[in-house]
Amino acid sequence: MNFLDHVEALRWHIIRSVIAVLVAAILVFCKVEWIFDKIILGPANNDFISYKWFCALGRLMHYDGFCLGEVKMDFQNTSVSGQFMMSLSVSMMLGFIVAFPYVLWEFWKFIKPALKPTEVKMAHGIVFWCSLLFFIGVLFSYYIIAPYTINFFGNYQLSSKVKNIITLDNYYDTMSNMILAMGAVFELPMIVYFLSRVGILTPEFMRAQRRYAILILFILAEIITPPDLFSCLLVFIPLYGLYELSVSISTRAVNAKRKKDAQNN
Repeated sequence: MNFLDHVEALRWHIIRSVIAVLVAAILVFCKVEWIFDKIILGPANNDFISYKWFCALGRLMHYDGFCLGEVKMDFQNTSVSGQFMMSLSVSMMLGFIVAFPYVLWEFWKFIKPALKPTEVKMAHGIVFWCSLLFFIGVLFSYYIIAPYTINFFGNYQLSSKVKNIITLDNYYDTMSNMILAMGAVFELPMIVYFLSRVGILTPEFMRAQRRYAILILFILAEIITPPDLFSCLLVFIPLYGLYELSVSISTRAVNAKRKKDAQNN
């Protein structure tokens, strides 16, 4: 295939991916009012299931700090078409999340012919594992990070005379950014795996930089949670576990590469 043929093939992969996202978005749009009220606004409701889990964990550990206070947050729409455009945005975001495995599969089909048989074998199950990690990141953000973030900033006041009235756009941007960002962050093990197999990243380097990674992850956890040590650790520990998993994956990938190189020599 020449360059234009590759471009044409890529165009059709993109078109099919966009169609899949649009179909999923249309299905979401059919129930968008319920989805927005029960899912998108879920962490802003006092009966959200994560708050019950946190309190149960707090009682188990005899620590009241896990029981978050009542969410005091009012919303407002500031534009004529704001709520309709919000329904479209929610539908597209959730449509992308639902169709993510198919989108990933389409791009994998485009890349696969350019790989050697050994490289294809090395990437066996890539669509499944990348999709699984993405969904875990989305769920972790929605059920763990979002409740703490929304509860803290919704109740934070510089003065009792100032009431928090949040615009729909601001709330949605905060939620969507957190959810999609954590979905991307949880792809770290797969990224580390491929970088290690091509020789760009080594487990020795990751171990040597562990202290800096811990500092960065701790700062990240502190930013997205209330200023409370236990709350911070609740987010930091899974993120650090993800890093250690990446180190282990890098070790296995590099050892497999070195073993293969030794057999070839």
